[in-house]
Amino acid sequence: MRRLATLRFAGLALAVGVLFAAPAFAAPPPPPSGASAANLPKWEQLSPAQREQLIAPMRDRWNNSPDERERMFEHARRWQQMSPDERQDARRGMKRWEHLNPEERGQMRALFGKMHGLDDNARRALMEKWRTMTPEQRRAWVQANPAPPKPEGGRRPRD
Repeated sequence: MRRLATLRFAGLALAVGVLFAAPAFAAPPPPPSGASAANLPKWEQLSPAQREQLIAPMRDRWNNSPDERERMFEHARRWQQMSPDERQDARRGMKRWEHLNPEERGQMRALFGKMHGLDDNARRALMEKWRTMTPEQRRAWVQANPAPPKPEGGRRPRD
């Protein structure tokens, strides 16, 4: 459960982390043609234009979404408190999510919604059952256990 919750906010937290702790989380600009990543400078050595290029998307998102600022700030705080291993797990989860098709994403939302209220033993049992299900069984399970509806803002509330 904790891992799924971590994955849910990690993408935004990573972006917000750039805003609040740029040296620790900012990715360097794309390397010039023929340059290796090892040759790219540290944050402090980036030009103002390079720093602006990295931060501008986050600033725009922050400015264009005043209702999301508190959540974005909380995600950044939580991201900073994660261990390097937890961050790596979150990044792997984000990559897996990006490669899911819409049906698989719907299944994951339903599974997460169901697991949200379960204790650790029940969660483990559900995950083990899920792993053994065929695609048809998973579709039937999702129909019987639909994902919770999204609130009007498009985001589900956090505990």
